[in-house]
Amino acid sequence: MMKKLLVYVTLSFLCMFFAACSEKNETTEKIRDLDFTVVATENIPDELVTVLEQKKGDVFYQTYSDGDFMYLCVGYGEQATGGYSITVNELYLTNERVCMDTTLVGPGPEENPAENKSYPYVVICTEYIDKPVVFK
Repeated sequence: MMKKLLVYVTLSFLCMFFAACSEKNETTEKIRDLDFTVVATENIPDELVTVLEQKKGDVFYQTYSDGDFMYLCVGYGEQATGGYSITVNELYLTNERVCMDTTLVGPGPEENPAENKSYPYVVICTEYIDKPVVFK
């Protein structure tokens, strides 16, 4: 009787373990990289520009779609000087979402950044995908 109980407990544990692992892989495993273009300021849709102007003082993550394309925006809020840029490390699709990873890059030691405050943000454009976006 004790052996049967031990077998059932072990099998139950293994089933839960593999179910949890398969669910995790389904949601986080990269299906494919997405092609994207960094959008120049003058090419950002007017409606989106208005939203970005309101949000630029704080860290923000914003999505916008015009039905054909999806715009993904990441802002790093107010910085003490100029000379900042943003690197898009990854943009990819999983079974359940679009994932975007960015990094704020500060001015290098050899640079003389403008002493005015800056509000670095990046807007990228990619194909429209009807899935939630996760910003990393």
